[in-house]
Amino acid sequence: MLKTRIAVLVSGGGTNLQALIDAEKSGVISSGEIVLVISDNPNAYALERAKNNSINTFVVNKKECFSQADFEQRIIDKLVSEKIELIVLAGFMKILTENFTSRYPERIINIHPSLIPSFCGEGFYGLKVHEKALEYGVKVTGATTHFVNEIPDGGKIIMQKAVEIQDGDTPEILQKRVMEQAEWIILPQSVEKVSKIIKENK
Repeated sequence: MLKTRIAVLVSGGGTNLQALIDAEKSGVISSGEIVLVISDNPNAYALERAKNNSINTFVVNKKECFSQADFEQRIIDKLVSEKIELIVLAGFMKILTENFTSRYPERIINIHPSLIPSFCGEGFYGLKVHEKALEYGVKVTGATTHFVNEIPDGGKIIMQKAVEIQDGDTPEILQKRVMEQAEWIILPQSVEKVSKIIKENK
């Protein structure tokens, strides 16, 4: 049976993309295949990671688009032409509207660096999430994979993994620990889980 065709959407360095590439090579992801990396940032290092692993890349620079609808349509057109069945947001810094998300119900996965519903929603991304967790004084944080709908961080949860906060943590130290102990583990596992369902239902 053919593997699920996966596109990964990125904006920056692509550490989560690298975790997915490594997971595919090691067999953690066996039901899906990353065939396309799309970036809204032409200078994203994630594009280099894709090229180094012979994965096709595509750049949609929002500044060159007429509107949000135009930006999303360019991405959709590429996804359709590449027959993409599963979309993974791996550090993709643009919000997608319902016009986009409704086309792919339970086919878009995002990773968020906290235990949803804590420290999530609009404005909670990157280091800000870890800053808020430390400010609040929680003792446990983590990461969540979830399906994407029109509400930021509002889709159904797929997996969660907890990470302990330690004395002396800075947002940067905590960010690194959450990536290593949670994000890079549950994102590939979630991608495999959903890829397998899609593959079996073809």
